[in-house]
Amino acid sequence: MTRFYRGAYILWIALRYGLDELVLTNFRQPWLQRLTRIITIGRKLDAPRGQRLREALEHLGPIFVKFGQVLSTRRDLMPPDIADELARLQDRVPPFDLDVAIGTIERAFRKPVGTVFTSFDRIPVASASIAQVHFAVLRDRNGQEREVAVKVRRPGMLAVIEKDLALMAMMARWVEKLSADGKRLKPREVVGEFSKYLHDELDFVREASNAAQLRRNMAGVELVLIPEIFWDFCHPDVMVMERMKGVPINQIERLRAAGVDIPKLARDGVTIFFTQVFRDGFFHADMHPGNIQVSLEPKSFGSYVLLDFGIVGTLTEFDKEYLAQNFTAFFRRDYKRVAELHVESGWVPADTRIDELESSIRAVCEPYFDRPLREISLGMVLMRLFQTSRRFQVEIQPQLVLLQKTLLNIEGLGRQLDPELDLWSTARPFLEKWMIDQIGPKKLFKQLRDQAPRYAKLLPELPRLVYEYLQHRPSDYRRDMEELVREQKRTNRLLQSLLYGGLGFVLGLIVMQVLVRVRML
Repeated sequence: MTRFYRGAYILWIALRYGLDELVLTNFRQPWLQRLTRIITIGRKLDAPRGQRLREALEHLGPIFVKFGQVLSTRRDLMPPDIADELARLQDRVPPFDLDVAIGTIERAFRKPVGTVFTSFDRIPVASASIAQVHFAVLRDRNGQEREVAVKVRRPGMLAVIEKDLALMAMMARWVEKLSADGKRLKPREVVGEFSKYLHDELDFVREASNAAQLRRNMAGVELVLIPEIFWDFCHPDVMVMERMKGVPINQIERLRAAGVDIPKLARDGVTIFFTQVFRDGFFHADMHPGNIQVSLEPKSFGSYVLLDFGIVGTLTEFDKEYLAQNFTAFFRRDYKRVAELHVESGWVPADTRIDELESSIRAVCEPYFDRPLREISLGMVLMRLFQTSRRFQVEIQPQLVLLQKTLLNIEGLGRQLDPELDLWSTARPFLEKWMIDQIGPKKLFKQLRDQAPRYAKLLPELPRLVYEYLQHRPSDYRRDMEELVREQKRTNRLLQSLLYGGLGFVLGLIVMQVLVRVRML
């Protein structure tokens, strides 16, 4: 019954904001359209469709807000105006009661909050759909007092999420069955993708491990700071990390007044992104302004401070090499190579004409080169590339969806910081250096080093393996060789027969010609 009431409320919100116009235009059943017209008599819809969809999701609650944020990254499925509007969705959720937060902490650590922390701020510093954050002070293993941030999961979230996800899955099945574009839009796949991201975000131990990995990867990069994780105080419902001090990156005037070099900050953001993607294959995939600060501390002045590690992206070595080659070819305007890479990777059918794909990619990308960021839109470039992809039946790779989302975040961030930023020229030297490292002696040495433990285990066994090979394999090879020799002898006899037969035939003709001439004489 609860699901019925929730479904009825969702339907009412959808009709109130005119979401039926976004969906029913592609439905094959005329009776659905007639029924909707009757129900919505007298309704006035003046706002654009993207704005109405965003406002409806905000009314439906934090889970639907999260879903809208995920949808905003699927520009292969969403029209540009809707994707741009959904990208504006923010988690504006009131904080939950302090006693509830303290109760969650005490259940997680099985001790009073006063024995865990020497002090605990009663007012949360941030509140979102999944959790809220309090500042506190604790004593570490060395007895030193450390300022920390305590992230506490919002109570009852799992039950709410499971109910709404079940409804979303049901609606996705309806859309797939009733809509003419249902199969192309892949609604069940999108809901499944959203479910995975959401469940990952709910597990704070997973988030803590993401943060620890990123901190370890970026340890030698002075451009970015990532908080230390206190593993003695981590639980699926609670995460304790080092308190980071910085200014939100969207407060540009405050940063400029403090002396931060804003254009350099924009270039550093591009460098951090490409380092995480192409060097490590492990990147922060939620880099919107709410999760990024800038340090004003003397030792780390102007460095990025990354927060919230619930969503990270990973790439395989194949993905990294493929993407790096694509980016490098784009920067060199070698569109033929881009087309060849798509065929080589199997992302387009093998019988695709390279020249046609090359021409289409050139038409999309060429107008955007040699322009500052303020004059281009990566979102529009991606949208046009996806349209081209559909024409050539390019398979959209699920592992690249988060990369696309992060690239759009970087675009928005760069547009705020420095509209004159040339993204291509900033990224090109990094990618070219990375490609050289991939095929040079440094890469060979790294591969040998990585394989050294395997070789060390194999070498002591090598004499035994050689002995077994010499004892057993030659007999097998001897039989094969004998059979091969027999076949070769048969072949030789056949060739000899053909040769002798041919020679006999030719000699016979010659003899006949001689006899004929003799008789004529």
